[in-house]
Amino acid sequence: MAGGEGSPAAAAAAAAEGSEAGKGGSYDGKCVFCRIARREEPGTALLSSEYEDLTCFRDCRPGAPHHYLVVPVEHMGNCKTLKKEHIPLVKRMMEVGKAVLQRNNFSDLNDVRMGFHWPPFCSISHLHLHVLAPASQLGFLSRLFYRINSYWFITAEQLIERLQTENAAS
Repeated sequence: MAGGEGSPAAAAAAAAEGSEAGKGGSYDGKCVFCRIARREEPGTALLSSEYEDLTCFRDCRPGAPHHYLVVPVEHMGNCKTLKKEHIPLVKRMMEVGKAVLQRNNFSDLNDVRMGFHWPPFCSISHLHLHVLAPASQLGFLSRLFYRINSYWFITAEQLIERLQTENAAS
């Protein structure tokens, strides 16, 4: 897509013209994650991602020594709105999370928690993957907020399994 419709150059040109065309997919100017992904939110450093449709940045309220958010540049609803065709997206989000951890000298991928808040327990309605490491060092509140098998959090693996199962049944 280099130089194409979703490229940074096209996005900059669209912004200069005052239009949203070329920014790739839907855009919600009121959504903080949309603004961060498009570098419109000052003070947030984006971490490199191997995919131009995904971005990553540190969580402003870290629950672990390494706490990153991986978000699609295109505005997407929460994880409950995903369908089977979104499984590759979720897998790529996980790849970005693992790569960011490794670039930040965290290599024990067995001590990582990756997942999504389950609605209605989402503070921001833009799809975002929490990447927390080391999971063994989660604080008291973080252990509650990012607890496996809870009402308010689903791991990325559980989400993928759920998407595969739901779609197989329908």
